Amino acid sequence: MPSTAEVVVVGGGPGGAAAAYWLARRGHLVMLIEKREFPRAKTCGDGLTPRAIHELLEMGFDFSSSEFHRCRGLRAVAGGLTLELEWPEHPVYPSWGGVMRRSDLDGQVARLVEEQGVVVHQGTVARPLLGDGGVVAVALEHNGETEMVSPRAVVVADGSLSRFGRALGARRDERRPFGLGARGYFSSPRSDDDYLESYLDLRQSGSALPGYGWIFPLGDGTVNAGVGVISTFHRWKEVNTSTLLDVLVATADPSWGLSAAGAIGRPAGGKLPMSFSVGPLVGANWVLVGDAAGAVNPFNGEGIAYAYETGRAAARHVSTALGADDLTRLQGYRQEIEDRYGLYHRVGRAFVRLIGRPGVMPLLTRTGLRSRPLMEWVMKVMANLLDPADQGAGFAAYRALERLVQIGPEP
Repeated sequence: MPSTAEVVVVGGGPGGAAAAYWLARRGHLVMLIEKREFPRAKTCGDGLTPRAIHELLEMGFDFSSSEFHRCRGLRAVAGGLTLELEWPEHPVYPSWGGVMRRSDLDGQVARLVEEQGVVVHQGTVARPLLGDGGVVAVALEHNGETEMVSPRAVVVADGSLSRFGRALGARRDERRPFGLGARGYFSSPRSDDDYLESYLDLRQSGSALPGYGWIFPLGDGTVNAGVGVISTFHRWKEVNTSTLLDVLVATADPSWGLSAAGAIGRPAGGKLPMSFSVGPLVGANWVLVGDAAGAVNPFNGEGIAYAYETGRAAARHVSTALGADDLTRLQGYRQEIEDRYGLYHRVGRAFVRLIGRPGVMPLLTRTGLRSRPLMEWVMKVMANLLDPADQGAGFAAYRALERLVQIGPEP
């Protein structure tokens, strides 16, 4: 392994790949460290919204790949009602999305990263050596051997568990919500469907849960089916997401043809920090991005787009700090995250507190699915696709939700 790099990026998922790609585009010597070998599976819904598509297009991703399945919108199902909503027109983001296994997506993006001159090390564990208030070196462990590299800056993108981040002192704010989810792959005769399907009346023992089930078609004879709930109701510790996934498989529209016999491999699940609940985002010479920062949309659990976005933003600020030889400029990244996402995530946290109350989720879904204009607006909000001209509505929504859940200003 080469022992020098200006920037070390820890983690080869969307956040790390984006950071490495854009840093290299800015002329920096970058080393990307991935602890596993591509292709590797991830616990993920595999859905790509227009925000994620936009970031991938910016990196020159080839969507003609046979592993990518294009989707035109979202199909919402609840209480015997079904509503199909196409992705909205937007001045920045495309009006289409899709589905692609992370085992395929991450490996293909890693090749784009390598084409920019980034040195990618797979099957390598990175551990920080601390001193002088920051990371003075990174130990790279591969095949029983260890080498040291001493970067000027580190981008931490090693996922929701983020062992590297925890070693730096990053912790989740337990006052903020997190997600519980499980997903599996199943054979299906409708794998070429062009809508993502969401089941909004997720229940356990007859009680409605704040969350949803999904079936995302992969276009290759299989689908990604999963469930996700938010930790904002008092009995969340009793939730068994594997059981919820079994219920989804048994009760989904029969035309999907889901069954336990059609399962491909074992389901996977876990916890997911949300709403930038992990911090600090910035240290003396390091920044957190993607799931390592809790950069997950609390409205819908989307994380891929925000990993790409925060990785790109981090690259911008790391490059500025290195160019000025002033690492205090890394604080600009923290400020950009607040300016860009702060209000939206405050709205989201208020919303998930509201739907954690008994009876609220069924009421909202029954009301919403009877009104296409309302659901079209809700879809824009939940997918963070409001036109910039409508951003004032976000502030109004936050104030309304604040009154509904009777919360004071957040610390």
